[in-house]
Amino acid sequence: MSWLLVFGGLCLLVILHEAGHFFAAKATGMRVEKFFLFFGPKLFSVKRGETEYGVAAIPLGGYVKITGMTAEEEVPPEALERAYYRQPVWKRIVVIGAGPAVNIVLGFAILFVVALTSASAATQTVHEVVPKTPATGVLKPGDTILAVDGRRYPGLGSEARVERFREEIASHRCTGKQKEGCIASTPVVLTIKRSGQIQRVSVKPEYSAAAGQALVGFSFDSRPIDIGVGTAVSRAGNFGWLVVTETVKRFARIFDPKERKEISGIVGVSDVGHQTVELGAAAALTFLALISLSLGLINLFPFLPLDGGHIFWSLVEKVRGKPASLRVMELASVVGLILVAMLVVIGLTNDIGRLTGEGFHVR
Repeated sequence: MSWLLVFGGLCLLVILHEAGHFFAAKATGMRVEKFFLFFGPKLFSVKRGETEYGVAAIPLGGYVKITGMTAEEEVPPEALERAYYRQPVWKRIVVIGAGPAVNIVLGFAILFVVALTSASAATQTVHEVVPKTPATGVLKPGDTILAVDGRRYPGLGSEARVERFREEIASHRCTGKQKEGCIASTPVVLTIKRSGQIQRVSVKPEYSAAAGQALVGFSFDSRPIDIGVGTAVSRAGNFGWLVVTETVKRFARIFDPKERKEISGIVGVSDVGHQTVELGAAAALTFLALISLSLGLINLFPFLPLDGGHIFWSLVEKVRGKPASLRVMELASVVGLILVAMLVVIGLTNDIGRLTGEGFHVR
């Protein structure tokens, strides 16, 4: 079922992207011939008015065919005035930019909903004890951490108090160099409440290189909180901006071998999506938002055949007062196709390596 949800979510993003082009073209008076999900041979279609709606056989992307996308295209005389290339530059930019805009707005909207409805704050209650860590056999889920090394931090709320507890645990260091798996030289004394009884237990933290500090090996429980619309907007904006900057950086570093290893193709996206769906609705929606934002942003890069390439050449036409030559645009499209092909090949190559190696990890 989770695979179907992932597939359905990705299809929805494609449909909404193409719907942006479709409705913008209709609104500006252009003639839309086709609205298809996927590419390749047609599986089935239905015609409503002047537009054919259908599904193709190869489940990658989708497209909207607008009459007269280039001046060389043969256009029926009755449709000439509604052809894409006969429209003012601003109309063409609106139509092409509408697809990525839908994905970007949708991504931020999802992040806002997740932030508003899924905000939580840590409590002092133990949620989970990680197996094979110092906490194993010492702490139990449901224990309440009252103090660390005798410090209770009265007057602080649970969230701030938990953060102080973490800092206190992290102050216990290994003898010599801090390295993965080393055990702290001094134990942490935890004052806990278990089944109504106050107890003190001692445990020596273990250094984690990933966390950059010593850990006991448990997680705190959390409770839902109301953060308000303003904070939700801020969190969605900050997270979305992080996606924007990381997407641009990753694309810019496509020739860096280390960065290339982080690129995923459709297999990787689907597999991570499948795992994310199993983590719950909030994680699945966040994943969908990230893909939507990335889809919108990548499509805005100024290379044909991406949407950004069409916008770029429309702006060039506006500045020059006339369209660029077909030869120049063809050469530019070759560069764009090479970059897109590189992304696809690198993504699929990495996917194959992960599938035959350690796989995809989101947990």
